[in-house]
Amino acid sequence: MKITVQLFARARDLAGAEHVELDVPAPGRVADLKRSLASRFPQVSPLVPSLLVAVGTDYANDQTQLSPDVAVACFPPVSGG
Repeated sequence: MKITVQLFARARDLAGAEHVELDVPAPGRVADLKRSLASRFPQVSPLVPSLLVAVGTDYANDQTQLSPDVAVACFPPVSGG
């Protein structure tokens, strides 16, 4: 299934796009989405283990199931003050 993902901050910069469409096997989970992101954008791979993923309006863990019609966003960790 195809999932559209909105990328923020460094993930967006490394992927070169604000929105990307990823192929995820059905039924897909956040872990599958992360693998697909790392495969399609190897330059983003170092960020993938620590990405925060929001599905709809809630943060999700790797086991959260996905559907093609849900909004998905990825946020790299931030630091600083």
